[in-house]
Amino acid sequence: MGRALSLEVAGTIGLLTDEHDFRAMREYRSFAFADFASYLNAVEDLLGSRASQGSETTVALFDPQEYADYCTDTGLAPDSASSRARFTAELATTGATIPYDGQPLADLIPDLADEVLRRATWEYASALLADLGPCTSCGEDIGRTAFTRASGLLLRILDTAARPGTRHLVCSVPAAPETLVAALHADTDSDGACQLDEDEALGFTTLLALALATQRPSGLVMRSSAPGTRDQVYGWRQRKGDFEPLTAGEVFDAYCIDADTGDLVSPESDVDYCAPPDLGPDPTPPDHRH
Repeated sequence: MGRALSLEVAGTIGLLTDEHDFRAMREYRSFAFADFASYLNAVEDLLGSRASQGSETTVALFDPQEYADYCTDTGLAPDSASSRARFTAELATTGATIPYDGQPLADLIPDLADEVLRRATWEYASALLADLGPCTSCGEDIGRTAFTRASGLLLRILDTAARPGTRHLVCSVPAAPETLVAALHADTDSDGACQLDEDEALGFTTLLALALATQRPSGLVMRSSAPGTRDQVYGWRQRKGDFEPLTAGEVFDAYCIDADTGDLVSPESDVDYCAPPDLGPDPTPPDHRH
């Protein structure tokens, strides 16, 4: 019965993803690992063992500085395995995590880094939207109305690719100290039903809302792929609160010119860089485009 019950208990592992963080944890005498390679091997063995037993495991990024701050705030002794376990349990509910599906750590670590970045971008964009407050003219919450408009805009953009297949969208919004970027993957079946990851969609829509609300010179590009056909790449730029289509030449330049050197990058084969289909009129009344 205990074995059966253990299969219903999910677990979370806090993972150190680079040698710099590993060296920081080596300052604690209770941290038993002598080198980073041995640590990664032990983590991979543990993940594999749990998977072979049918146990579900998620992986979270273990940040030594966040751990030290957590111990200071909670009064826990940092040089303790139990304190690390409590911090990891906290990460399971508040931090970015990904499920372990049997993939090697060489694949899992970049995926975890992407998830951490996605969550951080969403949290930052959400905070910026919340700080905008109410409109001085109509009193409506600017961030909330921008999010509603962004949700409608995203649906209109996805509808531009009517053929079945996959869509990959990227939205970029200038910010300090660096540009905010969100990506979204969507799959459309033969019946036209679109499947989205809810967390990805939330982060993408939030960043799109920030672009609309702040009217920063943002951009959005979509790549549409379908079996047996050439990929199509097209996009839009945001100007004064509206997204305008990029020309085929502008899309080509965005993909095929190195932004740092200005050198031409060879175009991909079987890819059409083209102007986007018409999005149609924006249904949001002009007086609600804060």
